[in-house]
Amino acid sequence: MSDMIAAAVEALDAKAKASGLSETVKFNIEGAGAVVIDGTGARASDEEADLTVTADAETFQGIMDGSLDSTSAFMMGKIAIDGDMGLAMKLSSILG
Repeated sequence: MSDMIAAAVEALDAKAKASGLSETVKFNIEGAGAVVIDGTGARASDEEADLTVTADAETFQGIMDGSLDSTSAFMMGKIAIDGDMGLAMKLSSILG
């Protein structure tokens, strides 16, 4: 597992557990791997998910550290979303 994925799992775990998500969200980080979150936490995994968000490492890092809003990143074409768009709309409050 890459350092970026390990750091993402650590950063997202508490937020995922607090989210109450019954759905799964996969963050596919180009060149690094994937992280899946749901109400049980975060884990390094490439399993199927209700929503997949794909971004390069720089964009993902910006979303994680708060320097880039996920909605703005989507509008600028920096992330691709595949799956449940309603869930995608809830993501910014979960990542908040």
